[in-house]
Amino acid sequence: MKDIGRFHVIIAHLFFLSTLLLLCNGARGLAKFNKPPFQTVRNVAHFEDNEIETDQQDSSRKSMTMLASSEDNEKKSEKVQNALPVVINTWRFTESAQTAWNILATGGNALDAVERGCTRCEELQCDTTVGYVSSPDENGETTLDAMIMDGETHAVGAVGCLRKVKNAISVARKVMEHTKHTLLVGELATDFAAKMGFTLESLETDESLQMHNDWKENKCQPNFWKNVTPDPATNCGPYRPIPSSSISTISTKKEESRPKIDEFNHDTIGMVVIDANGRIASGTSSNGARNKIPGRVGDAPITGAGSYVDKEVGGAACTGDGDIMARFLPSLLTVEEMRRGATPEIAARFAISRIAKYYPSFSGGIVAVNLQGEIGAACHNLPNGFPFSYVQPESPDVKVDVVQCTSK
Repeated sequence: MKDIGRFHVIIAHLFFLSTLLLLCNGARGLAKFNKPPFQTVRNVAHFEDNEIETDQQDSSRKSMTMLASSEDNEKKSEKVQNALPVVINTWRFTESAQTAWNILATGGNALDAVERGCTRCEELQCDTTVGYVSSPDENGETTLDAMIMDGETHAVGAVGCLRKVKNAISVARKVMEHTKHTLLVGELATDFAAKMGFTLESLETDESLQMHNDWKENKCQPNFWKNVTPDPATNCGPYRPIPSSSISTISTKKEESRPKIDEFNHDTIGMVVIDANGRIASGTSSNGARNKIPGRVGDAPITGAGSYVDKEVGGAACTGDGDIMARFLPSLLTVEEMRRGATPEIAARFAISRIAKYYPSFSGGIVAVNLQGEIGAACHNLPNGFPFSYVQPESPDVKVDVVQCTSK
């Protein structure tokens, strides 16, 4: 019996020890089971710390980038401010450029500078190709074309075939400021000018009348007629049209002969001005093609042809064979090329090449300026190159550059 009782005690101890061992092993297993989630939490926390740190670094980089961009913009703005104001115009019309610059130097705006600069050329009768002194039509009368454009609002005023008023660009500005129209022409444009207070007077001079008489004695050569009878190459007219059925298809495809254009035989001042506040304006004034058919209006008063400006890009102005250039709106084309990223010079070259592709014998030039104050010019078939005048802040004196032209 004692042996049996001792055996039961041993069995009970063994059971107790086994149970205790299982409990201990279970606790260690539970600890092992629970450990990974705790470690995972620490990893997540560590990841979140890194994420926060990364966000802070990204934010810091963005701030530095924005600061650098702001500094670049400030430098660009300062550079632009140092490049403005600027005046550029066609030909060696230095007094016109100086007059426009003087307006800016005394606090005037771009529109005032353009009007006064072109008016000065009308008064001086620059190269006898602007103003009332020359370029009589077939009847011996001088008529004027002009326009002015505000790049801030795209407002335009223009006059064509204006009679008996010397200050054509000033009349154009009245059209812009006192009417809802863009272009007035002929005798009724003269009536408008009279209502605006302009003096009516003859535009003929002894010199213009002599030009007209010499032209008639030379059998009215050159002239602008074609497909008429009698032959305009040897006769003055009056002319009658040749029936359409008699016009050779070969002659319609052949490029027309064009009048000779050079520094002393053209008809336009074109000017672009950007003032110190970045406001841009353009203008033109012209007495038209010499010996033109009465009633003819050239490119000078046509928006996008004579000149064009845009407050987001810059501006351009043209001179030369206006009947051809008006067909391509080269000033507009130049500005749009600058909008695409071209420099003023490259943009002007592009516009010139577009015209020359269709009319290799045409003659003309373009000046251009962007809002950064960079200038450029291009030309075609001007035998001695194309001179243009400009003024920039680094030197308030008028400079003249001559750009060499492409040719037929």
